[in-house]
Amino acid sequence: MKVVVLGAGLMGKEIARDLVASEQVEKVFLADVSIEPANEFVATLNTNKVEVVQLDADCDEDLRKVISKGQVVINALFYTFNERVARAAIDVEVHSVDLGGHIGGVTEKILALNEDAVKKGVTVIPDLGVAPGMINILTGYGASKLDSVESIKLFVGGIPTEPKPPLNYTRVFSLDGVFDHYTEPSKTISKGVLKEVESLTGIEPIYFDEFGVLEAFYTSGGISTLHHTFPNVKTLEYKTIRYKGHAEKFKLLADLGFLDKTNTVAVGDNEINVREVTREALKKKLDLGKQSDAVLLRAIISGERSEEQITYEYEMIVRKDLEKNVTAMARATANTISVVAQMIGKGLITDRGVFAPEMVVPGREFIEEMAKRGVVIKETSHRSTMIVKW
Repeated sequence: MKVVVLGAGLMGKEIARDLVASEQVEKVFLADVSIEPANEFVATLNTNKVEVVQLDADCDEDLRKVISKGQVVINALFYTFNERVARAAIDVEVHSVDLGGHIGGVTEKILALNEDAVKKGVTVIPDLGVAPGMINILTGYGASKLDSVESIKLFVGGIPTEPKPPLNYTRVFSLDGVFDHYTEPSKTISKGVLKEVESLTGIEPIYFDEFGVLEAFYTSGGISTLHHTFPNVKTLEYKTIRYKGHAEKFKLLADLGFLDKTNTVAVGDNEINVREVTREALKKKLDLGKQSDAVLLRAIISGERSEEQITYEYEMIVRKDLEKNVTAMARATANTISVVAQMIGKGLITDRGVFAPEMVVPGREFIEEMAKRGVVIKETSHRSTMIVKW
């Protein structure tokens, strides 16, 4: 199997690291606009499987040329490239997966390419990070064990293991992405009705062993395609996990316009974008550096099976790999998309077209593969009393 990885940033590098460890992967093409940092990383892998290639992702011709080198392409670029990459991959008949983002209807535009993908005989799966991504797969797996699904509650967060005030947060991916998730509305289903709620609201306590009581609140993008896949549930919600007090502080920044893309101010003779200044100022304060991070996940899927109320719960706590200096977020995210890409390449996923992760990724095999990589997802279930039908 030959795999193309677009983007040699943190996620792209860790995806490549996982791919070269697989016996089924013959060649990895690691593509980026700047090849020197990519070459420096590849030199640390002690492998001849990886070839670094230069890529101008703004050029469709260049995209098609690079993507055509593989049988599967993994898109680890910023989410604004997702539709362009999916179209290019379909054009050259290469299977495609991406890390998602699900802001501004990007994923809907990719799902609309289903007919083209079917004609070309390729599989396209968007939204394969942690949230969306891993939580979609786990939701689909839990739902597959039920006759009907009534409630889906999802909680995910990347946090430092040693929080430092005032925000108790360190950035483990793009701050622009964080700002988007904090400012765009969040979709939710409440009492069977689909609606949008303001992000950074709906704060509730949530407990994890070794971390104590944290907080969870609405943010955009996490539900991804689940409201389409499970439109008849009574409850569907996604919340981000942080240390207590985080949401209130970022809500203040949002309310004051510091996170607004369109907010500009005049400073002397210059027009300054407030969000860009905020982003650069926070980068210094929120740099992870050598600190350890953790990714926490809990997915609770409830419904009916054989006239019993049953709940399946999936929980994960993954920490930074100190030996390899790989962040917890990179471990959880990169391994998720790499595992699914390899499932396509090895023929475990054979359906052709564009699919949401919960529709096509086999949950049991996914959990097994993640465990092999040290990312352990625990499943528990419990039953309530028998349902009495009058």
